[in-house]
Amino acid sequence: MLKAIKSIVDNPIIKIKDYYSGRNRANSVGEALENYVKDIFANSFDLPETERLQKINKVFSYLGNQNNPPDIILRNGDAIETKKVQNQTSSLALNSSYPKSKLFVDSPMLQNACKNCEDWTEKDIIYIVGHTNDTDLKHLWFVYGDCFAADKEVYEKIKKTISSGITEIPDVEFTETKELGKVKKVDPLGVTDLRIRGMWHIDNPQKIFSYLNKVDTNAKFQVLCLMKTEKFNSFPTSDKTALQNLIKN
Repeated sequence: MLKAIKSIVDNPIIKIKDYYSGRNRANSVGEALENYVKDIFANSFDLPETERLQKINKVFSYLGNQNNPPDIILRNGDAIETKKVQNQTSSLALNSSYPKSKLFVDSPMLQNACKNCEDWTEKDIIYIVGHTNDTDLKHLWFVYGDCFAADKEVYEKIKKTISSGITEIPDVEFTETKELGKVKKVDPLGVTDLRIRGMWHIDNPQKIFSYLNKVDTNAKFQVLCLMKTEKFNSFPTSDKTALQNLIKN
């Protein structure tokens, strides 16, 4: 994570859509943000595409998919979920996956490719929130899940309570699902099904942590990172020293 911050300082790309569309890597600012995040952690800026992809595959053990969290996982490191907002305080849409303080391998929402990408049971997760307009990156938040999400039991309790309540509806045929519920044969002909999905949202870090008063709305580009002290202390001394030297300079 600390190396990623240094990588941003060394490669402060604000016009991310222009940068990545010019390299045929993105058609939207959202895609550009996802590519920028990969390049930040892999330090793969300006490499020929083949070399870039090789480096990305070396740095990440899992590159995710569109429908299941997380987006990517650092090899032997943290999981990463990237979100784009165009309003500074817009809530983050998490769809059917509730906020994570940590990522656990036994989560039913994870794909087998994610569960088997490494030998792991639990990972820290970084939520990366990019505030953009249609072309440029304005603010980039890095917030560890355990700084603003509750323990998984809090969300599981709500989810299970709703799911069990749904199944008590009389004269309805249910089928097993990872979602809140799925009803079979809703109509007399038995040709209509109903999926009942949870749509989770969490407040934007900029709203949650507004009391820190660290956001500069006049800045062309700003990076903000939030983690617990014990997480910061867990990074190699060389990474911490390199970051502190940036501050001095």
